[in-house]
Amino acid sequence: MGHATDRFLEEALRLAEESADSGGGPFGAVVVRDGEIVARGANRVLADLDPSAHAEVVALRGAARALGTHDLSGTILYASCEPCPMCLGASLWARVDMIVFAADRRDAAAAGFDDERFYRALRSVALGEGSPEGVGWRRVENERAQALLRSYATRPDRRPY
Repeated sequence: MGHATDRFLEEALRLAEESADSGGGPFGAVVVRDGEIVARGANRVLADLDPSAHAEVVALRGAARALGTHDLSGTILYASCEPCPMCLGASLWARVDMIVFAADRRDAAAAGFDDERFYRALRSVALGEGSPEGVGWRRVENERAQALLRSYATRPDRRPY
């Protein structure tokens, strides 16, 4: 690893340790652009009572605010641990260029953060195999919903993201 990678991962790990020491989950992340940290995030799930407040999502939200855009192209996300499926999805939506992480999903699972059921659920939905494990899944076809999407797709003022 290069010096910059080491420095940014060290900051993500410092945030993870700080979060764990204060009663939160042991996860931290930073978003970097042009060699500078633009946002930091620590796990805030328990502190904020927000199941989406993973360190990576907190960092991505901060980066979007700091940079004044939802499009984080040109950034790198450094995380103390491999992003879970939700955080990977958020990173893809944000269009980060790269994700660099230290611990992997097996390390997380050994510490009680096993995301395998989420990976199975996503595979099931992606392959059209029906309901994801552990949650009801039902489509109610609705012309109004479909018309709304069709109408939005043709709006001249729409802002794709």
